[in-house]
Amino acid sequence: MANQIKQPNEAVTLPKQEYLRLKQQAQAYRFLAARLFELPLRNAVGEIVTDFRDANLYTEDFLNDLEQGLRKSSYAKKYAHQTS
Repeated sequence: MANQIKQPNEAVTLPKQEYLRLKQQAQAYRFLAARLFELPLRNAVGEIVTDFRDANLYTEDFLNDLEQGLRKSSYAKKYAHQTS
């Protein structure tokens, strides 16, 4: 038993009603944060590629890759219906 280090107790004790209130608040925060930080797709993929093309800075191969990548992205698939 010599040389044993006692670990501090990391537990917190609180009334059940307080625990349930905190748990409900955490769930509400996660729900709100998930909706708040989702960014809707502002432009359709075609509009984005057209903007890049109009800049005259990018090769046609790059623009084709950009369009394919945007169309395949999970973000575009998830938010494509929210384009303005």
